Amino acid sequence: MKRPGKKVATDRSFVVALSRGLDVLRAFRPNDGLLGNQEIAARTNLPKPTVSRLTYTLTKLGYLTPVPRFEKYQLAPSALSLGYAALANLGVRHLSEPFREEVMRETGGAVAVGGRDRLSMIYFGQSRGQTLGVQLDVGSRVPIATTAMGRAYIWALPEDERGTLLRELREHYGSRWPRMRDGIERAGETVEKLGFAISAGEWHDDIHAVGVGLKLNDGTGPYAFNCGAPAFRFTEDRLRNDIGPRLVAMVRNIEAALGGAAPQSKKEQSKKLKAGGKVARVVEGIR
Repeated sequence: MKRPGKKVATDRSFVVALSRGLDVLRAFRPNDGLLGNQEIAARTNLPKPTVSRLTYTLTKLGYLTPVPRFEKYQLAPSALSLGYAALANLGVRHLSEPFREEVMRETGGAVAVGGRDRLSMIYFGQSRGQTLGVQLDVGSRVPIATTAMGRAYIWALPEDERGTLLRELREHYGSRWPRMRDGIERAGETVEKLGFAISAGEWHDDIHAVGVGLKLNDGTGPYAFNCGAPAFRFTEDRLRNDIGPRLVAMVRNIEAALGGAAPQSKKEQSKKLKAGGKVARVVEGIR
């Protein structure tokens, strides 16, 4: 969930072999089942001979289980233990559960909390009951650029980190970036005015959601929460006047329970005062 570090070419402490091994483990997604070396190579952009050596090593270490009949691999329990250890140590996941459950019951929507995984948000807590149309669960990934959770996360970042992420998104999306950028700018305006981001059919046509960032004073995060449902249930008017304010109140309560929000620096406060509500200036240089 951590953000990518410095460029490998300029970071002498970066261990490329370890990075590639972790990339192989990341190639396995929920509901994938088995993957062969060729599929892993395609997902990681690594040469197949390199992948073969990595899967061999990961098998010896107990992180992959080979299935000789199909010449493929699946994640082994040792790999799963890493994820469960991470979940167990995420205090925000456990503390937020009763708050998420309450908002889920009140609104009929699915309520989740997630953190960044490269250019996606990964769910590590989900309360969805019988919400139609929302089949995401813990471990699911959603794009940062087009989802309410992702956009709320973007606007919870310090300005320098936000700029770095926006440049990564621009490079990733290429010709699609202007449309993505416009949605992110709109989200910034609603976060500034209302406290939450909106994604109404921009990720999936039939899914509407709001998102709220969570900034803590212990150095972790930021994280983001969302509340979503089929568009016929969460109209844009209801998102703005009911669901969004509920989610903001929920996240502020969680912040208080976890020891308070991270304080803004004087530099950030000054820039906000000078901005005059024009959040588009933040991404002006990322065109």
